[in-house]
Amino acid sequence: MAENLKYLNDDNFESTISKGVTLVDFYADWCGPCRRIAPLIEELATELQGQATIAKLDVEQAQRTTASFQVMSIPTIIIFKDGKEVERIVGLTDKDRLKNVVLKAKG
Repeated sequence: MAENLKYLNDDNFESTISKGVTLVDFYADWCGPCRRIAPLIEELATELQGQATIAKLDVEQAQRTTASFQVMSIPTIIIFKDGKEVERIVGLTDKDRLKNVVLKAKG
């Protein structure tokens, strides 16, 4: 597991996404596609260290945050810049697309 990968919950979500670029993977342990994308998220946490925050949020443990962003399907990946949603990807995608979206958000 990437040591710079952050795990979010309802209590630390807002403070984590408030500054800079943050990629948040909304997932659940029982979700097959979520398990398939997890290694890519971990690789990005290492590759983008110091450039963006890479985080995961368990939708079952953080139901308030999940509902507030109207996440209906998982995996859902949301890119935030200074607390504002700038991109949303629902379903499986590849690492290059995720990395490009994060770097584009950085500007």
